[in-house]
Amino acid sequence: MKRQSFTLLLLATLMALILSACGGGAPEAPETPDESPKTASSTDQPTDASPTADSSAATTAPQATSPATSASGFAGTLQFWVLGYQPGGGNRTGQLMDAAVGAFMAANPDITVEIAGYSGDQAGFTKLTQAVQSGQAVDVFRLPSDVLPLLVKDELVASIDEFLTEEDRADMYPNLLQAVSIDGKAYAWPLWVPPVGMYLNLDVFEERGVDPPPRDWTYDQFVEIAKQLTFTRDNGEQVYGYTALIDPGVVNAWPFILGEGVLPLSADNQSYTFNSPEGIAGLQKLVDLALVHEVTPPDFGSQSGADIQTGFKEKKVYAMYSEPSGASSGYQADGLNFDVWPMPIGSSGEPVTAGGIGLISVAASDDPTRLQAGMDLARYLTGPQVAEDVEGFYLAPGARRSISVDDPISKFEPFVEYCYITPIIAEWPQIRTIIHPQIQNAIFGQVSVEEALNGPAEEVNQILSGN
Repeated sequence: MKRQSFTLLLLATLMALILSACGGGAPEAPETPDESPKTASSTDQPTDASPTADSSAATTAPQATSPATSASGFAGTLQFWVLGYQPGGGNRTGQLMDAAVGAFMAANPDITVEIAGYSGDQAGFTKLTQAVQSGQAVDVFRLPSDVLPLLVKDELVASIDEFLTEEDRADMYPNLLQAVSIDGKAYAWPLWVPPVGMYLNLDVFEERGVDPPPRDWTYDQFVEIAKQLTFTRDNGEQVYGYTALIDPGVVNAWPFILGEGVLPLSADNQSYTFNSPEGIAGLQKLVDLALVHEVTPPDFGSQSGADIQTGFKEKKVYAMYSEPSGASSGYQADGLNFDVWPMPIGSSGEPVTAGGIGLISVAASDDPTRLQAGMDLARYLTGPQVAEDVEGFYLAPGARRSISVDDPISKFEPFVEYCYITPIIAEWPQIRTIIHPQIQNAIFGQVSVEEALNGPAEEVNQILSGN
């Protein structure tokens, strides 16, 4: 197997950047992932506050019989690396992965799977990349999606194309399989997607006598409802109809822009397209929520995720806000009277939302039986059977139609098939940090929407061209 020189420092720095981008996100309920580029690294793995870098052979199998038999003929040990895993059931990730891997081993007595946890800091990411580069210490791994192109470029990840069955292809949402494809080949097994949805605080709706809108609501209907839900209580407390986290790694408000029929980059990720007439119209709709309709708080555009969640749940001063699925389990556990709606439909006339994707990749290998066994493990961990074997395994809507998740995560399932997955290219973290302040400045009224979206064009196109 050919191994090109691997830019270890660049990759570790990139992964640390992704993690730091997630730091602005709100605290999540019992270990739920947000694979949106925001918490992209609460990202593509559910993490605990203090993940350890340790390894342990998983031994606890659920009682359900798993048909996850590998036909590879491999006998030996596979190494599975997971961000935030703590051995011995030390955290939720540890409990779920131990059980899932235990079920796989029960179906394959000749295969032992050892799980290695790595920490969500630069030291942990460096440890992972060194292990992948060595070609010996990692067989299967969970990783931030933005990093996948760099591993593919250095031929360290195997394509899954020849291992996909017709059933696999029919079961997976096409937009997700396309999202993990690079130069026409898929290089990861899609696991789950936490799409952005509109959270409704039903107590505020009831307080104002406002009925929830139809699920196919339009932007104009949204604005009218947000106006009705923007008011001052008798005690002087101001309530706002809508807010959202605006952060470099977050797409929580982007569906308002995408709803006009525009994407930030062209379909081939070769050019910047956000400054099209559709993009300008979409950003104008987002900006108007603050500057024209005045349904957002004064600090809209600079709020923290924690402040938004507190205002929505405890203070009840935000009637609606948009975020991926991660927060919903915590709200349910706290007994909050809430629901989740699709994002309002824009001028395109089509429903659209945005999010990131969780994935599992398999390291390239010259040993066909080891490679097949790794693919079989990855297929099992991203398929419907693991959900039957391990209760609560899916912490976000699954990437296959055959996977069902429990309420409240199930509220987001209908959004998956039309969810825009942010570009899985090495340049995306840099590009999104260029676009973000322009959007923010437009919301603050410091620049026009045309200036905001035209401003990044030259720099982003230079990045995409490699100049």
